[in-house]
Amino acid sequence: MSATPIPRTLHMSMVGVRDMSVLETPPEDRVPVQTYVIDYNESIIRDAILREMGRGGQVYFLYNRVSDIDRFAGRLRQLVPQARIVIGHGQMAERDLEDVMLDFYSGKYDVLLCSTIIENGLDVPNANTMIVYDADRFGLSQLYQLRGRVGRSNRVAYAYFTVRPGASISETAEKRLSAIREFTQFGAGFRIAMRDLEIRGAGDIFGAEQSGHIAVVGYDMYCRLIEEAVREEQGISTEREQLEPRIDLRINAFLPEKYIKSGNQRVEVYKRIAALRSEEERSDIVDELIDRYGDVPDSVMRLLDTALLRALCVYFGVQLVQRQNNTLFFRFDMRYIPDVAQMNLAMGPKCRLRFSPSRIPGLILPLTAKDTDEDGLALACRELGVIRAAMEKAKTKE
Repeated sequence: MSATPIPRTLHMSMVGVRDMSVLETPPEDRVPVQTYVIDYNESIIRDAILREMGRGGQVYFLYNRVSDIDRFAGRLRQLVPQARIVIGHGQMAERDLEDVMLDFYSGKYDVLLCSTIIENGLDVPNANTMIVYDADRFGLSQLYQLRGRVGRSNRVAYAYFTVRPGASISETAEKRLSAIREFTQFGAGFRIAMRDLEIRGAGDIFGAEQSGHIAVVGYDMYCRLIEEAVREEQGISTEREQLEPRIDLRINAFLPEKYIKSGNQRVEVYKRIAALRSEEERSDIVDELIDRYGDVPDSVMRLLDTALLRALCVYFGVQLVQRQNNTLFFRFDMRYIPDVAQMNLAMGPKCRLRFSPSRIPGLILPLTAKDTDEDGLALACRELGVIRAAMEKAKTKE
């Protein structure tokens, strides 16, 4: 649980190094901050400041270049002469800065022109408009933290993230600004952390910098090794994770380019889908896809079902799924044959086990002549999910 959406912390939770708790209930009477990403325009800035002053509120104006902040303060005073403006930044003497903050808190000033010194810990309920200059130069978690300085009362708050007109903005900066504009609802910190994880990676788990041989083994292998080590420390066997089930069904399962236009984003979503292990994780991915890209196409739902079925096959020790006339046959790997007695108790009427000396052991799921392979895929996920839930419930009772 982190107030700041830090990708490294989130990644450590996702691979099991840390536990995760999510608080989604906002304080009473709070409303989401109205967020705008715009070109810097003096008339809009002037109107925003005057509107906040008109309702008796105060304004944070973040200008993060201390070297010429005094000159910028002069421009701001010319723009809004009726506003009482004070400057605060980290290079001021400690006592002077303390006096500035206390005076602003008590309402002696209308606008605090400041550096990122306000990023953490400030709680001024009367300050409900924030303007950020050169917002493209800040990280996503920084932007999220800055926005959190306003909206700390029952008033509607406003955050303006501005970019200088004509400025050359990198693709990464565009992604950050798009994310801060998109995720404005309460509880969005988790999704912002996920987006930040996609944009800049997980960082170094063991320290402030990259270290060891991560570049040699590759990032994906590194994450897999970390996850296996964590699961072993938790007493969870990872031997069966090496099983690579083959699903021999004729289905169209993919991420359409029309649905996710960015190649990098498609790769990241493919990775997430390939790593899912449960129905709950599948539901989370569906919710996120809807939130980011809209209604999920059938081909993507089949891709999710395929990934879920593969995870269920690993759980049961199944090495092959294939259609045989009007049945789905799940062939067990001889090394990982499950507890037959437990499976018999957990199975519904549609499934049956097949064991005999002369035949390959497996699980049989009947289909009808009208059922397509896609129908079989959905049925297999549902039936195996029910069996898994029943078996895990029985283990809990023991």
